[in-house]
Amino acid sequence: MDLNSLIDPIKSFAKQSERVLNITHKPKRPEFQQIAYITAIGMFIIGGIGFVITMLAYVLRRI
Repeated sequence: MDLNSLIDPIKSFAKQSERVLNITHKPKRPEFQQIAYITAIGMFIIGGIGFVITMLAYVLRRI
């Protein structure tokens, strides 16, 4: 195994990472607020589903 076979994948990964970092940007305030709002709604929905499942399991164990 030569040194180039170890270095080439690292160089390729670094080049791909640089491309990704070049196209990313810091979100503006409205964009961040929208992302936070949608995330909060998703967490609320998933929490509600978990709560309902827990309550159903509790009720079914009592029967």
